[in-house]
Order: sequence, then structure tokens, then C-alpha cells
Amino acid sequence: MIDTAPLFAPLHEQLLELLRSLTPDDWLRPTVAGTWRVRDVAAHLLDGDLRKVAAYRDHHLAPGDGPVSSPADAARLVNGLNASGVHYAQRLSPRLLIDLLAVTGPWVSDLVTQLPPQAPARFPVSWAGESTSANWMDTGREYTERWHHQMQIRDAVGHPLLLSPHWLHPLLGISVHALRAAYADVTATAGTTVVLAVDADPASTWTVRRAASGWAISAGAAPAPTTTVTMTGDTAWRLFYNALPAAELAARVEVTGQAALAAPLLSARSVIL
Repeated sequence: MIDTAPLFAPLHEQLLELLRSLTPDDWLRPTVAGTWRVRDVAAHLLDGDLRKVAAYRDHHLAPGDGPVSSPADAARLVNGLNASGVHYAQRLSPRLLIDLLAVTGPWVSDLVTQLPPQAPARFPVSWAGESTSANWMDTGREYTERWHHQMQIRDAVGHPLLLSPHWLHPLLGISVHALRAAYADVTATAGTTVVLAVDADPASTWTVRRAASGWAISAGAAPAPTTTVTMTGDTAWRLFYNALPAAELAARVEVTGQAALAAPLLSARSVIL
């Protein structure tokens, strides 16, 4: 279990400090989040806070446009909610976005710290291939959302990224759960292992191992891995959160061993697309 709940409040303080430092031009800068500008990413963070509180505190769910019975249905629902939230926020000024985030952030921080970590979450983490999730995993997903969107803003305006182990290790510890889904359909002999090594840090190293029942993820490096994928922390978050252009991938990643086994890892995403 990775307990990210204590990180919400300090991460939110970092966000408010960042947003309060932006110039009018900064709010309109493009980001790696598709067509979203900085103000759109901030609006999405506000919308995420409000939806989290509505669902978990008030047991209120936004209406969907149909049943959710497949990953495609989930992606359509989430992407539709995201787009409508950002669209609504076009009527809000940057100052108002900051003022509202200053209120909603503590609401979410208080909420996640009160959730029993091992109890069933209201929503499964679908990108991890889970049909049910524990609260700690769902809270971890929420942490990764808030962290990587803040990084999109920092990247766009040239502010330092939060890449210290304090922030990055729990982020990657949650993100690597996407690898189970990424390798689900990969055929390999039992004992085949793929190691992800980030920043040459043993604490940021994980192994995906083929067992008789399927692929499993564990912390640390297998002693004689079939394949090793090495990258920096900056590359790792950009890879998992769809912020790395395909043209840059080869220059940023080192693969040793059976290269074909690295492909699922390099295509894994810890978000719904």
C-alpha cells in the first residue's frame, strides 16, 4: 500500500504558490495536455476537486450519456466530463480560479485523509486493469492526477518540476500499476522479467514478472532480468502521463535485453485516454 493522502495538502500549497506567480501571458501558454492552455489545466484541477467532493462527500454523481460497461465507455464518460468542466470555466477569471482552488483543495485533502485505506473505493482505477480498487489506490490515482497536471503547468511556464523522491517515488509507485494491464496480453514463459529503472535509484525500480497466473508487479529489480528499461524521472512521468512525443522516446530511454518486451512498458499510460 502507498499512502499518498498526506501529500495532498503540501502539493496543493505548491499549486497555489505557482498559480499566484503567473503573469497574464502565462495563463494562456500552451501545455503538453493537448489543446489545453495553462488556464484550462487549472480549470480541470478545480473541476476534479468539485467532482471528487460531490461524489465522495455528498454521494452525487454527474449524469453520464449512457451505460459504462467497457474501457471505451469509461473513456467517453471521463473525457466528456473533463471537456464540459473546462468549457464552463471559460467564464471564470484566473483570480477566481485561484480563489476557488484555495477552497476546494483543503476539502479534498481532508476527504482523502479520512477514507479507510483498505476499504473499497467508489470507483476502480481502470487504467490499472482493476474492476474494483481499494481507497488507497483510488487516492493514489487522484494524487497522480493533481501532480501531473501541476507539472504540465510548470512545464509550460518554465517553473521547476517537482521531481524530488518525496514527490516522484509515490507517483511512480502508483503509476507502474498500469504495467499489469499493459502486459496482460503479452505471451512469455514463466519467469520472464522486465525491469523499469528510474534515475538509477533502487527505490525507483520495479519488476514486471511473468508468473503462471499472469503478470505481476513488484518493487526492486529482478536479479537477472530478461529486459531492462532505464530512464530519468522526468522521462518516466512524461511517458506514463502522455506528455512525451514519440520522436523523443528513443533518445530518452535505454533498453537492454529483449527489446520487444519493452514495447508494452513504453506504451503504458497511467491515465484514461
